[in-house]
Amino acid sequence: MELLLFIIPVFFALSVLVMPKNAVRAYGLVGGLASLILTIVLIANYNAEGGMHKFISQDWISAYGITLNFGYDAISLIMILLTTTLVPLILLSNFGRELSTNRLFTSMVFLMQFGLIGVFISMDGIWFYVFWELTLIPIYLIAYWFGEPERKAALTKFFLYTFFGSLFMLASLIGLKAMSATATFAIEDLYAIELTSQTAFWLMGGFFLAFAIKAPIFPFHTWQPETYSKAPMAGTMLLSGIMLKMALYGMIRWMLPLFPEALDCVTYPVIVLGVVGVVYGAILAIKQNDMKRLFAFASISHVGLIVAGIMTLDKDTLSGSILQMINHGLVAVGLFLAADVIERRLGTRKLNELGGIAKQAPKFAFWFAALAFASVSVPFTSGFVGEFLLIKGIYTFDCIIGIIAGTTLILGAVYTFRAYQLSMYGPVKTAEFADLSWSELTVFAVIMLAIVFLGVYPKAVVDFVEPSISHLLQIIKPLQ
Repeated sequence: MELLLFIIPVFFALSVLVMPKNAVRAYGLVGGLASLILTIVLIANYNAEGGMHKFISQDWISAYGITLNFGYDAISLIMILLTTTLVPLILLSNFGRELSTNRLFTSMVFLMQFGLIGVFISMDGIWFYVFWELTLIPIYLIAYWFGEPERKAALTKFFLYTFFGSLFMLASLIGLKAMSATATFAIEDLYAIELTSQTAFWLMGGFFLAFAIKAPIFPFHTWQPETYSKAPMAGTMLLSGIMLKMALYGMIRWMLPLFPEALDCVTYPVIVLGVVGVVYGAILAIKQNDMKRLFAFASISHVGLIVAGIMTLDKDTLSGSILQMINHGLVAVGLFLAADVIERRLGTRKLNELGGIAKQAPKFAFWFAALAFASVSVPFTSGFVGEFLLIKGIYTFDCIIGIIAGTTLILGAVYTFRAYQLSMYGPVKTAEFADLSWSELTVFAVIMLAIVFLGVYPKAVVDFVEPSISHLLQIIKPLQ
């Protein structure tokens, strides 16, 4: 059954290319829901106490130590669930647009899903790298084919940054394997390699660079605002909602357990970079006039907090980071959809050209407000629990850094409600604004139901991932 995780997105990516144009949007939704149902079945049958479930584990190219090693634990399943939930929502959010009937676009979304799932279930370093790079192809093509007119410079920068960052990760992976004559690229063999602190520091650098660029973490973020702004909204949703989670997942699964000997050297600097990103991203978000760029800088701020929390190596904080990864994926897709709803109807997303939309579209105003409250992590939303655990863990690590990280609660409210106020209230500055379509309303409702459910019952995620986090910490801390 697990092989269907690969088969379903590949099948739909290929078969949608020959579908009649008027059937593409419904066919895409069927494919997205099929993967989601499969993921729910796998989660329902997964024993969290059983650890890593390998469904393929065998040698492949023995001469080079490359294996066929695929499996998942609770952390992998949560990331797959986020992916398979957001893909049909992203397709549904485009339901009323011409893009939803485009075969190439839908095919690339499924190819993207295939690559993402491969990243989350690859337990061989080479396969992890292959799927990591594979995700770059469909998102680049989506942005290139369907993005805004002045997109080439931004996309070139995005491609070069992420591609070369990934090459450093590959070099580190090969260097790590070279430290042992008997090890393969299987993750358990790589975990067992013992390094000196100096060697671990340099090899970790390659992984960190790849993850820092993809996330992105300050100061490796410069590709992100322009790429998010120039990509079509569906591409921005894929980038912010799912793709950056690969880097955060990679830190937890690969970087920290592979190089615990270097953590004494890098933990403090990376936490500082993360918290600097929290403040830097928030301040720049406050200054933005373009709503997409505002949410792009807000993403840098939120990701910085998650990165800082991951580096504390505290069990509760790591649980909070995973919960916040889910929350960020849901909220980011919702907020970018809100920006898209405005731009579709008015032809602009500049805040100084907006106003009075709440009078014209009360349903949209309600759901946008709900997402705004979720974004600033009010109680009974998933962000409240996630940010509480993250800030608590960072404060425990260093009280001064924790206080600075806590400013996200204030700064986040400023830029989020500024965007809401300027667009929703005040004098009506634009033409007639049609309220939400059924597809847009459905996407907003599903996202908010998930956010509220996790806010009321975060135990569903925290308890599910706790055994897997404990297992990773057992690998890291004895060697640290």
